[in-house]
Amino acid sequence: MAAAGFEIIAVPGPCAAIAALSIAGLPTDRFCFEGFLPARGAARRKRLQSLSLEARTLVLYEAPHRVRDMLEDCAAVFGAERHAVVTREITKLHEATYRGSLRELLARADTDADFGRGEIVLLVAGAAPATVEEGGADGHGGALDRVLKPLLKELPLKQAARLAAQITGIRDNEAYKRALQLKQ
Repeated sequence: MAAAGFEIIAVPGPCAAIAALSIAGLPTDRFCFEGFLPARGAARRKRLQSLSLEARTLVLYEAPHRVRDMLEDCAAVFGAERHAVVTREITKLHEATYRGSLRELLARADTDADFGRGEIVLLVAGAAPATVEEGGADGHGGALDRVLKPLLKELPLKQAARLAAQITGIRDNEAYKRALQLKQ
């Protein structure tokens, strides 16, 4: 509906995160509520880095005076073209919803005086599921290898493969096959 140009508003409820998620137009079948991330830039970027392969829609809260910095960090860590939605003052008189790439939202934050006012909920599209065919010169997906290697050092092969599959969005059997190759 939003893509067709219709204004969508949320019905007031007890939770800004769920209200924002209900109108964002991002996948809602699975989402990850992270709340407020660390206020300091380095700690925030470290937490975002740990979420960079998360396939679920991310739901974050942010203080109005830090929303621009958060968008800048998200763009740097997730890629500036990742789709996101910023809602402010959801279910209140001055409710506003901004949709676009992280780059577009960052530009909007620089030009719209109202962008950083009120309660902010930031929703970021999950990472595209990695496939075994993409990335890495070995043809097995750079994301999968980056996750599997440290897991294999600490966990049994089957458990490491299962966790790597959950993290990267790759099928369990493909992650297991790659884990076997790496173990050899």
